[in-house]
Amino acid sequence: MMWRTGGVLGLRLAGRGAAGLCSNKSQKPPSSSSKSHSSPARPRAEKQRRRREREEAILSGQHGAEDTSVKWSEKEETVYTAPTPPGTKKDTTLPFPPSYSPGYVESSWYQWWEREGFFSPEQHEKLPHAVDRTFSLCIPPPNVTGTLHLGHALTVAIEDALVRWRRMQGYRVLWVPGCDHAGIATQMVVERRLLREEGKHRRDFTREEFLREVWKWKNDKGEEIYHQLRSLGASLDWSRACFTMDPEFSRAVTEAFVRLCDAGLIHRSEGLVNWSCALESAISDIEVDSLELCGQTMLSVPGYENNVEFGTMLSFAYPLDGHDGEVVVSTTRPETMLGDVAVAVHPEDPRYQAFHGKRCRHPFTNRVLPVITDSLVDMELGTGAVKVTPAHDHTDFLLSQRHSLPHLTVIRGDGTMAPSCGQWLEGVKRFDARQLVVDALAEKKLFRGKKNHAMSLPVCSRSGDVIEPLLKKQWFVRCDEMAKEAVQAVEDGELKIIPHFYTKTWRTWLSNISDWCVSRQLWWGHQIPAYQVELPNCTNTEEERWVWGRSEDEARRRAADKYGARPESITLTQDPDVLDTWFSSALFPFAMLGWPQQTADMRRYYPNSVLETGSDLIFFWVARMVMLGKELTGQLPFKQVLFHSLVRDKHGRKMSKSLGNVIDPLDVIHGVSLERLQEKVMEGNLDPRERLVAMEAQRKDFPQGIPQCGTDALRFALCSHKMQGEDISLSVSRVLSCRYFCNKMWQTVRYTLGVLGDATAPVGSLEQTTPLSPMDRWICSRLYSTVSQCEQAFESYELHAVTSALYDFWLHSLCDVYMEYVKPVLLQQQDGGGSVVQPGTECSDSARQAARSVLHHCVSVSLALLSPFMPFITEELWQRLQPFGPGAASQSSLCLQPYPRSSQLVAAQSSDLPHNHDHAHLPCVLADIPLPPPQAHWHFPEEEEAFLLIQEVIRTARSLRAQCGMTKEKPAMWAVCSPSQAQVLLHYGSAVWTLSRISSLHIYCPHGAHDLHSSPPPEGSLIGVVDHTCQLHLHVQSGVNVEKQIVQLSQRRDKLVLKLKEVLGTVQSPNYLTKVPAHVRQKVDSKMSALQQELETIEDQLKILQENQRTE
Repeated sequence: MMWRTGGVLGLRLAGRGAAGLCSNKSQKPPSSSSKSHSSPARPRAEKQRRRREREEAILSGQHGAEDTSVKWSEKEETVYTAPTPPGTKKDTTLPFPPSYSPGYVESSWYQWWEREGFFSPEQHEKLPHAVDRTFSLCIPPPNVTGTLHLGHALTVAIEDALVRWRRMQGYRVLWVPGCDHAGIATQMVVERRLLREEGKHRRDFTREEFLREVWKWKNDKGEEIYHQLRSLGASLDWSRACFTMDPEFSRAVTEAFVRLCDAGLIHRSEGLVNWSCALESAISDIEVDSLELCGQTMLSVPGYENNVEFGTMLSFAYPLDGHDGEVVVSTTRPETMLGDVAVAVHPEDPRYQAFHGKRCRHPFTNRVLPVITDSLVDMELGTGAVKVTPAHDHTDFLLSQRHSLPHLTVIRGDGTMAPSCGQWLEGVKRFDARQLVVDALAEKKLFRGKKNHAMSLPVCSRSGDVIEPLLKKQWFVRCDEMAKEAVQAVEDGELKIIPHFYTKTWRTWLSNISDWCVSRQLWWGHQIPAYQVELPNCTNTEEERWVWGRSEDEARRRAADKYGARPESITLTQDPDVLDTWFSSALFPFAMLGWPQQTADMRRYYPNSVLETGSDLIFFWVARMVMLGKELTGQLPFKQVLFHSLVRDKHGRKMSKSLGNVIDPLDVIHGVSLERLQEKVMEGNLDPRERLVAMEAQRKDFPQGIPQCGTDALRFALCSHKMQGEDISLSVSRVLSCRYFCNKMWQTVRYTLGVLGDATAPVGSLEQTTPLSPMDRWICSRLYSTVSQCEQAFESYELHAVTSALYDFWLHSLCDVYMEYVKPVLLQQQDGGGSVVQPGTECSDSARQAARSVLHHCVSVSLALLSPFMPFITEELWQRLQPFGPGAASQSSLCLQPYPRSSQLVAAQSSDLPHNHDHAHLPCVLADIPLPPPQAHWHFPEEEEAFLLIQEVIRTARSLRAQCGMTKEKPAMWAVCSPSQAQVLLHYGSAVWTLSRISSLHIYCPHGAHDLHSSPPPEGSLIGVVDHTCQLHLHVQSGVNVEKQIVQLSQRRDKLVLKLKEVLGTVQSPNYLTKVPAHVRQKVDSKMSALQQELETIEDQLKILQENQRTE
């Protein structure tokens, strides 16, 4: 027998598939290709190689992470000091702090939300905008022993965004918090504490005494995760918080076990399990880590003073019985050869044709071992002959079923050799026995050598122990029929999996599922409600008799009926094992609602609306929830499954405690020093090399530690990643940039409050606000488009598209454009008309009031749009805006306000407003009357389209000013353009003047539009190309740095040449005309024409500048 080299199972057989945790049923033999086995090993080897490269890059400094590390300076922290008892509303009448401070903003709000019951579904009845629809889900219950990392934070950020969005839409929302009892992890934590503090082991206590210690620890330390969830702003209904060991939940677990037993879906039988000798318990597949070894490696194993050698393959000979000759087998586990029952070869292997049907003699037990043939044997691995040890290898166990081979257990649950091995090995630790066996083989001249061997070593993630496959009598759940229903549910569309590509994974795994072992040899957990029956005067002690029941009394009655005995004469002994933690977790969507009772919550919120979780839990949790939910309730537990990607560090490594690269979200929220980060790594139980890599990565990534970013910035950064696709590589620098966005929001509202505070007239309601100027209409239409984008993206769960739309609107439309334009308007600066665009003389109070109202509603609506992602800062800013609004809000918190809808922004205007129906057939930019038509209250697509030209003109004008080194000067410029472009420039004249920082803009149309009466630009002007029909001209005045202009133009020319080459390469590529659609070719042609014209213009400008330089 040997450890795995590339798959879940032993490597000696070709085409072997994973058998699950422990399988005792036959599986269909896969392809017999002798080479099929080596292919799975390659991806694992490649993965291991990449991991090593990343580690070496970190240690050698070649990764370049240092150059992109988080750079920041300490900000002056503003602290909220107003006396606010927990649960009371925060005082927002205090002076507005000059800059954003996460600590100030996030203070007090959550306690108020929670005390007011805003997160309870019962709040739904009080909402004026309530709709008769329900949205329910559960949080994936984290382990009570753990703390959340950024992967958990991603789950919380996504789920809370969805929950808050639906709640604001008026849905009746239930989001249930929960915590998993984490059988193995919790028991280990408490055992270590007792050993450290009292010097006692678990076995020094009775089971009841030990469980009291566990409950004591849980009550003292088990609230850490709930504190983290509150810090993340999760709007959970805490009144329904659910712990998997709560009495009600425990009753549901018992009920589920009994029902499944009654249905014949749980049975007790013997099968192989993943066994941890350190824990003396079976563990689940998800608790088994694969340690990839490239060759000989010395590893520390719990219970051994010296390191143990792995990553080698040994060969030894089995002599033929009754014939001359021998069969040499290869193995990575010589200690298990005492349990060998056969030797297997491939039927087509020419080396062993003469050995078919022969028998070997075991050198130590004298047992006869048949030589069997099976097409699963990999002829290319080792010697091509493999030893078969069914009691200690998953694939050998399956092979034994095909060939009716016996099972011999030679290693006990504590990791020592069994009595069947003989006195020379009995009681010896398994890895100590390894060398004794090799020495004994050498003594008998049967040892044939040892060589390096790449392999995958299964290790218990909890204890660090090397996994031992052991044959045990356990309780198993029959999964095949339930799995078929789960597959069918997806194929029939009853259950929708998002992203869709996971449906293939779902179907493949469930179509090849094995029975699920649910027995765990622990004390902490749900003790299995099964009882061994001892009948009076029964002489057959080998036969096991079992019954199950919701209580011992029920089990006794069942035993009496089953075996025809009087209840009082029966002795019952409850199975000391507990159920796999994943069994109780699989019941969470309905047990949290009161199942098996038909509670009001069960009737209203089951099935759940959606399950959102990480893609790594598709098998261990999601599939089992679907199977047990359908079986026990008759319904699927949820209608949709939404998977998000895994979070990786900036070096591409999966965030894992075993790598020491996990980041506590609270450290990002509050900030942490590098010293404290390093202390956390030292506190962990890491391999020395992993510790070295982890600490070096921290020094490079966070030389100053992690800055205080705040909850809102962290949540927004997490949701800004595309969650339905590739893994997420999150850097703290990205979170920090989101904190800067928070400060931008803060300063925007600060300015808005100043504008509103100076106004004499109140702000009208959104329905009463009519955008008057072209820029008002543009920003209103941009808001409408943003709301529409958010609606569509939220419905398709594309949260990154929502955050992108909101970020772009607030930063690039509201702040960079509209606010910069509106500042002089509100300061009573005015604009005029004609072919020369410059400050005019007309600016009415009504226009200024309209601009104030538009600004207020743009900010207010945007805060509501952002609220699901950034609950703290939006609440703080929204509360401060309320006194200036058009009346008291219907609810006291933003989180209960209606989520903005595009339909409310195109509502019909009041009948008393004047209308201009000419807008129906004229472009909005050419309209003379500024009032919009009634069917387009805040939606003006023509304005948005026309303003694209304006943005390019502004960009080009700023570039020309920069080329001339003009920082404060406001020069005059000429625009040479087409008549239609001239109309657009006139329409947005004041915006062009203000945002380009120019004194005037002369418009010249060489072809048509003679009514403008404008002269062409002066000779020798500096030219900027807007597009192929529009140019800006800036007359170069004396004193301008000509040399600098020449350098800048030359650099621009070089860039344009590269771009043009790239476009030409596309155009000249084979089949361009046949494969590329016409509309795409048209865009490419326009781009190429603009590049060519700009190049020509730059060449002309360079000539003029060089001539001027010579004349000077």
